[in-house]
Amino acid sequence: MRRLVIEGMTCGHCVQAVSKALAKVPGVTRVGEVSLERGEAAVEGSATVETLLAAVHEAGYEARAAD
Repeated sequence: MRRLVIEGMTCGHCVQAVSKALAKVPGVTRVGEVSLERGEAAVEGSATVETLLAAVHEAGYEARAAD
């Protein structure tokens, strides 16, 4: 499982937007919890961190690998 730190989420809509963006990435098999409180997302699959970060950026949020 890959963990990302997401910055800029302020509400439930933001959480949904990040979840949807990550789910569309080729190679993602499951989007785990996207936490507004912790500013984190967990993703399973073969997608690269760079691809996941790009999807989050495209959705309008800042992100970095948590590991």
